[in-house]
Amino acid sequence: MIDVDEDTFGVLVETALESIPTELRRRMRNVAIAVEDEGASPNLLGLYHGVPLTSRTTAYGGVLPDRITIYRLPIVRRCRTLDEVVHQVRVTVVHEVAHHFGIDDKRLHELGWA
Repeated sequence: MIDVDEDTFGVLVETALESIPTELRRRMRNVAIAVEDEGASPNLLGLYHGVPLTSRTTAYGGVLPDRITIYRLPIVRRCRTLDEVVHQVRVTVVHEVAHHFGIDDKRLHELGWA
């Protein structure tokens, strides 16, 4: 395991978000991105909680933002180098953002983002 402090990890998450094409980032609606040390499961790397864009109807409104959480400690526990952490953060961020766009785990696996 490599030690990556909270500030550095936050920068890695921001960098991963910035790597998503601008056109897609502009289409993200009502979603907050957070970094936490761990989730409910020690192996959970990230979590999307909300209503995907593909499921929103005209009745969608007045709701709290969707939430994407990236979990620092499970990611750094899996990695031996900073390069591995950078890669895993990017994969996790893209994976969770894809859920916001309505892409399921099966399709993400097919695309290599699982």
